[in-house]
Amino acid sequence: MEIAYLTSITKEFEYYKTVGERTFEQLEEKELFWHYNDTSNSIAIIVNHLWGNMKSRWTNFLTEDGEKSWRNRDLEFESVTKTREELLYQWNDGWNCLFDALQQLNETNIASEIYIRNQAHSVPEAINRQLGHYTYHIGQIVYIGQMIKGEAWQSLTIPKGKSSEFNQTKFSKGKHRGHFSDDLT
Repeated sequence: MEIAYLTSITKEFEYYKTVGERTFEQLEEKELFWHYNDTSNSIAIIVNHLWGNMKSRWTNFLTEDGEKSWRNRDLEFESVTKTREELLYQWNDGWNCLFDALQQLNETNIASEIYIRNQAHSVPEAINRQLGHYTYHIGQIVYIGQMIKGEAWQSLTIPKGKSSEFNQTKFSKGKHRGHFSDDLT
């Protein structure tokens, strides 16, 4: 069961990473830094926050508290990222840290207890916590991208008004096992 969980959760993370990347691809560099008002975050700020969180949570995942002393969370919400190149570096570096940590998990250590801000979590609880956190922010990234692009936005899932078409195609293939993200690419 543990290995099936790890395989499934890895696919979930990979899917949401792709959703973010497909959003970045639709935007010009300057649009990655746009924000609605002074109290809202740009995509670049959200990526900077995700990067800081991922590096803190997944570095030495099984042996150290997930809130590292070297993390400066408040700085994550400042406009410190200046280029698309920096943004993509942060994005990939954070995800690489996450995937490296997941690859270290196995049937023996998945039952471990880990800590985030001195609060105990089972490994699956900690993983699920982070999946929820990251999908929350990736949803924000997509929404900002949609606001910026307007009518030029290319849907990342089933386009509006196309549900019947999509379902007709899916049901014509017969029952099969797969991951929901396989349907949306």
